[in-house]
Amino acid sequence: MLERRAFIKVVTVALAGSMLAPLGASKAQTQNLKNARAPNIVVIMVDDMGFSDFGAYGGEIPTPNIDALARNGLRFTQFYNSARCSPTRAALLTGLNPHQAGMGYLSGTIEPNSRGTFGRLHERSVTMAQVLKGAGYMTAMTGKWHMGNQSGSTPATRGFDRSLSAVAGGIYFPNQRFRQHGSRFLLRDGKRIELDDPVLGRNWYGTDLWTDWGMRYIDEAQRQHKPFFLYLAHVAPHFPIMAPQADIDRFVGKYRDGWAKLRVARYRRQQETGLIGPNTGLGPVSEYQTEWDALSEEDKSRFDYMMAVYAASISRVDQSVGRLAAHLKSIDQFDNTLILIMSDNGGNAESGPPGRTGAAPWGGPTSNIFVGMNWATLQNTPFRAYKHFTHEGGIATPLIAHWPAGITGKRQGALERAPGHMIDIMPTLMELTGARYPEKLQGHDILPYEGVSLAPLFRGRPVTRSKPMFWAHEGNRAIRDGRWKAVKRLGYPWQLFDMDTDRTERTDLSSGQPARLANMAATWEAWAARTYVDDWTDDQRRTDWGGKISEAGAEGAPPTRQQRRQRRH
Repeated sequence: MLERRAFIKVVTVALAGSMLAPLGASKAQTQNLKNARAPNIVVIMVDDMGFSDFGAYGGEIPTPNIDALARNGLRFTQFYNSARCSPTRAALLTGLNPHQAGMGYLSGTIEPNSRGTFGRLHERSVTMAQVLKGAGYMTAMTGKWHMGNQSGSTPATRGFDRSLSAVAGGIYFPNQRFRQHGSRFLLRDGKRIELDDPVLGRNWYGTDLWTDWGMRYIDEAQRQHKPFFLYLAHVAPHFPIMAPQADIDRFVGKYRDGWAKLRVARYRRQQETGLIGPNTGLGPVSEYQTEWDALSEEDKSRFDYMMAVYAASISRVDQSVGRLAAHLKSIDQFDNTLILIMSDNGGNAESGPPGRTGAAPWGGPTSNIFVGMNWATLQNTPFRAYKHFTHEGGIATPLIAHWPAGITGKRQGALERAPGHMIDIMPTLMELTGARYPEKLQGHDILPYEGVSLAPLFRGRPVTRSKPMFWAHEGNRAIRDGRWKAVKRLGYPWQLFDMDTDRTERTDLSSGQPARLANMAATWEAWAARTYVDDWTDDQRRTDWGGKISEAGAEGAPPTRQQRRQRRH
């Protein structure tokens, strides 16, 4: 049921002589509109990256180009995704909660009689590409789509003028060996193109490919004298994690201290910069966490190399951001381009504590690297839990906003502590561009967007959020209302945390505040009913890395810390 209709007054956008004036505009109005200059927009999404991997968020991986954007822009400290790839992308591009957009689960997953799991973007949603295209923008997308590739749900049919998209994740090299779903291919403006097509060049690496084509589309917009919107959706560092060998070699040996010591070092850097705010210490770790000092030298070398591949993939993303920034400067568009950088979920613990490597050379096109739960704990510093789950480790993402022409003065380099969510990006861009959100599109009623504009924060003004933020994925639930967060893992009771004092979710306050918790749980149920959240019928508990738990225990699980202690004694 529609609660409200959101309207933004249509205003003209202009860049390099291009402008759209409202019908009936006076000469004075038209002249004022000519003087307006719409920002270009670049939204960069990374895949399966933890909260603390960028240097600006405490990581040891050198990311100088991204850190430079953070130093001269805004670093959001409490920004959220939707815990998993497809749901987050849908929330980002539509301003709706995932089930409202039709992406209650992964791309291609269709639930019979579902209200919100269609495996594609539903016709009741509109993408920011469709909205911005109506405001005179040239719209382009490169990288991972993962929101349905059939039934009218490709970038080409969802508002993107130009696109080079991966139909699924995990594509890094043209000669890559795929273990799932057979061969892979790309879509160029909606038409199939093979990975070895000469138009893509030879021996490409995915992160570079998406960036190169993104810059090509930016140049195309310049020739058309239009402002541009580029959605650059990296595959990295999603499994199977791959990187050029020279980049991997730079990091081999740098992770021999192990995940526990490196996590403490990341947390110390976060504390020194004030990134996390009030907290009571590092979030708890899984009972299945491996003790580094108990590993053999061979295993330490294996784990070190796996994380070196991961670090190399992040470093390569940073290099691509540097090339993109340099290109924007070369065409005199850097200052008036809003760049947003974020991740689709927390670090990925899939494959459990051991991780996976596949065939040698590790990180090459025949390998199959999952870094596993131990390294994901480091990636999500200082939080608990991982991708899939709705504790902070699963849903907290960096968000860097850089826009020299619009984020100025004391705002540059500031930490922004106001909570935000992917659903807020749509209304933010609408306010900045004057784009109009439609009530109908192609004969379909469009749901009103759910988020709030974050644009006032760019100017140092507060944002008022009239309703809580919500999460629902694989039976995991959460609601954040101001300082309070209630979270429920599948098969476990609700917990309650005070995020103003305990961002790392160490102290459950549910027993002391049952009325507050009951009210928040009821509010979540009402939200789920309103936003088409399907009942999660599989109530079987999951492992800490997302796999199912059989009656015999966690499938493939190593002994817990308690079991290891018992064996020693």
